[in-house]
Amino acid sequence: MDLLIPDKVHDESRQGEALVLEPVGKHNGRKLYIESYGCAMNFSDSEIVASILAEKGFETTSDFKNADVVFINTCSIRENAETRVRNRLKEFAWAKAKNPGMVVGVLGCMAERLKAKFLEEEKLVDVVVGPDAYRDLPNLIEQVDGGQKAVNVLLSREETYADINPVRLNSNGINAFVSIMRGCDNMCSFCVVPFTRGRERSRDAYSVVAECRALFDQGYREVTLLGQNVDSYKWKPLPALSEGEGSDNAVQKVSPIGGDLEEAVNFANLLEMVALVSPDLRVRFSTSHPKDITDEVLETIAKYDNICNYIHLPVQSGNSRILDMMNRTYDREWYMNRVDAIRRIIGDCAISTDIITGFCSETDKEHDDTVTMMDYVKYDYAYMFKYSERPGTLAAKRYADDVPEDVKQRRLTQIVDKQREYSFYRLQARIGKVEKVLIEGLSKKSDKDYCGRSDQNAMVIFPVNENYKPGQYVNVLIERSTSATLMGKIID
Repeated sequence: MDLLIPDKVHDESRQGEALVLEPVGKHNGRKLYIESYGCAMNFSDSEIVASILAEKGFETTSDFKNADVVFINTCSIRENAETRVRNRLKEFAWAKAKNPGMVVGVLGCMAERLKAKFLEEEKLVDVVVGPDAYRDLPNLIEQVDGGQKAVNVLLSREETYADINPVRLNSNGINAFVSIMRGCDNMCSFCVVPFTRGRERSRDAYSVVAECRALFDQGYREVTLLGQNVDSYKWKPLPALSEGEGSDNAVQKVSPIGGDLEEAVNFANLLEMVALVSPDLRVRFSTSHPKDITDEVLETIAKYDNICNYIHLPVQSGNSRILDMMNRTYDREWYMNRVDAIRRIIGDCAISTDIITGFCSETDKEHDDTVTMMDYVKYDYAYMFKYSERPGTLAAKRYADDVPEDVKQRRLTQIVDKQREYSFYRLQARIGKVEKVLIEGLSKKSDKDYCGRSDQNAMVIFPVNENYKPGQYVNVLIERSTSATLMGKIID
């Protein structure tokens, strides 16, 4: 029942996507297949895995039946994601029966929780690897080649993969994800991420800026900075070198935005650093947490035209009691205050959200508070789910999943219908306006139309003009809309 409104960070069409890379360098004759599920962080992690194994000579294939090593990068956020993965593993097991030398592995968020089931009970896989152990993959594959099962699900407080230059999987050469941090400290009661991805740690700001600059030099024109909670990004440089000192790990306290980095770099600072790479490099980010998004971040967005006026701000519930049970650490009034600040400081800014219906003990009246929150914000996009208890979470330990399934479904249907109305309302308001659009390529439905996203992250469709190519910015006069797409024509 996810509302099918496009967004690069939560693109349902990418679920189960397999990577394909152009062959480069020396090969070892073995073929790799990686299939990814879940959030943008998982797809970004698959790029890291591909980079690590490409260094060892692996080529990729789009057909798992032809692969020597098959990995599925998993997600534990939603129950249906686990069902999909389990069914997919059974298909891989069938292929492995015909090719006993095939290595089948599970990567990512399911690894720690389900390692025993996958390895010993159901015997579906040979290797299980958690999100912080990807550097160990070549060794683990060797173990399996030697006839052993292999596991590494250790979580790290330091690993950020900052030194690994990710390959860009199935890339259009225009948009790229850049991970700025890993893990999460928030401990929302419904969420497994702190247990599957570990504690929060931020990546070296210099490496983030360097990666974005390299992407721009390669022709990319949009980066999305990724983190479970980007607003809590904080990185402190090492002390400056004194004369005569030298260390491979030391960095000078020289800021890309001028002056010395005497203090820690926060998310607003990092946004500014990336924005200054080039005014032609668009900057997006996801995901923000309402408890942490500051006026300083909003003012930085307002200051730079190339930082997109779009914020994904998950509310989860509009009721303060339910938010407290969810351990979201803000209440209804705080969230509304942050929305008011976005409208005041940035103005024309699109806001999207996540909503869970039917959380433990939620009453109809408390659900109504979510509905009125939607009326207050009038979200541009939303991702809406029925609550499904995730084993190992705080909610599973503390609360009964006591809202009947039919009630959850009724509430979900109500908010999906309402969001469809507001999405249409927001897009209709763009008619007659001129949107700056980054051309991403041809429309999926017609090779006579281009598609790209506006500053507010709306998908825009417009006729191909031979004077403009993918990767260029164009001004598009919006003439009409559906509930999910703007349509118009290029104007000079």
